[in-house]
Amino acid sequence: MEGVQGSLELVVFIILSCVFAYSLLSRAITKSILTLPIIFVGIGYFCSGFLNEIAEPELMAKGSRLLAEITLVLVLFSDASHVRFKSLRQNFNIPARMLVFGLPLTVGLGTLTAFLLNPESGMAMALLTAAVLTPTDAAIGQTVVSSEDVPDYLRQTINVESGLNDGLVLPFVLFGAILAAAGMQGATTDGLAGAAIKQIVVGPIVGLAFGRGFAKAMDLAQDRDLMLEASGGVAFLSVAFAAFVGAEFLGGNGFIAAFVGGMVFGNTYRHEIHLISEFMEGVGQLLTMFAFLAFGVLMLPDGLAHMTWKVVVLALLFLTVVRMLPIWVSLIGTGLALREKLFLGWFGPRGIASILFTLIMIDEFEFAGEQELLACVSVTVFLSIVLHGISAAPLSKRIGRKG
Repeated sequence: MEGVQGSLELVVFIILSCVFAYSLLSRAITKSILTLPIIFVGIGYFCSGFLNEIAEPELMAKGSRLLAEITLVLVLFSDASHVRFKSLRQNFNIPARMLVFGLPLTVGLGTLTAFLLNPESGMAMALLTAAVLTPTDAAIGQTVVSSEDVPDYLRQTINVESGLNDGLVLPFVLFGAILAAAGMQGATTDGLAGAAIKQIVVGPIVGLAFGRGFAKAMDLAQDRDLMLEASGGVAFLSVAFAAFVGAEFLGGNGFIAAFVGGMVFGNTYRHEIHLISEFMEGVGQLLTMFAFLAFGVLMLPDGLAHMTWKVVVLALLFLTVVRMLPIWVSLIGTGLALREKLFLGWFGPRGIASILFTLIMIDEFEFAGEQELLACVSVTVFLSIVLHGISAAPLSKRIGRKG
C-alpha cells in the first residue's frame, strides 16, 4: 500500500512539474506547433496505463466527473460573461449567422451523418453524438485568435462563436441524452418529458436571477467601498457555482443556469472586470490543463481501444464537411471571401466542451452505445487537437495576406 501511495505521489509530482515547465515556456510554446492541449493530452496518455493500475476505477470516475462539472460551469459562465450585448449589436452579423443558422444545421447534418454510418444505434444516439461534437473550442487553435496576422473581425467571430455555442447546444445534448436513455429496454419514461422541460425552463430563470442579483450586489459593495478589488475573482467564482447549485436544487439544469447567469452578470456588472478576467484566465488555464490531462488518461485509451473505421470516418467528416458546409451556407450573403468562409469553417476545433459533455452525460444517463459515443468523441477531439493545433500558425499567416 505504501508503494502504491508513493508511486501515486511521484506521478502527481511529475504532472505538477510539467505544469510548471509549461508555464515557464508558455511564450516560446505559442510560437511553435505545440499547443497546451497537445502537450497535456500527451502527458495524460503517457501516464494512463500506470495511473489506471494504481488508482481505483471508481475514484478515477468520480474525480473525472467532479473535474468535468467544475470546469464546464466555469467555462460556460466565464465565456458568456465576456459577451457584450452593445458590441454584439454592432458586430454580430457574422457570428450570429453561424450560431443561429450554422449551429442547428451542423447538429442536423451531424445527426444524419452519424445515423447513416451507424443506423443500428438509432436516431437518438445519432443526435447525442452530433450535439456533443458541435461546440467548438478556440483554445485548441489559440494561435488563430491571438495572431495579429488574422483580421480582427475573423478573430472576434471565432471568439464569440466558441464562447456561445457550447451553451446554446446544451438543450440538444440534453434532449439527445434523454431520448437515448428512454430508448433503453425496460427504461421508465414516466415524467421524463416534464423533467426535461423543467430543466430547460428553470435553468435560464435561475441564471437570470442569480446573474443580475449578484452583479447588482457587487456593484453596490464597490460603490460604497466595502469590497477589496482582489476579492472580485472569488466573488465571480461564487456567482458561477451559486447559479449552478441553485438551478440543480430547484430541478433546473445547472449548466444552462451558469451560461445564462454569466451572460447576464457580464452585462449587468458596471465596474471594471479586467482583474476578474485575469484571475479567471489563470484558473481557467489550470482547469483546462487538467481537463485535457484527464482526457488523455481516461477517455483517449478507451476511445482508441474501441476505434473502428466508421469512427475514423465519422471523426473526419465532423471536422470537415459536417462543420464546414453548414458554416459556408450560413455565411452566404455576408460579403466574405470564399477563403474567409473556409477559414471560419475549418477553425471549429473540438475540445473541452465535447469532452465534458460526454463525461457528464455518460455518468448521468444509462444508454446503449456508450462505448461507441466515447470512441467517436475521443477520436474526433484527438484529431482536432493535432490537426487544428499544427495548422493554426501557417493558416493564420496565410489568411492575413491580401489576395
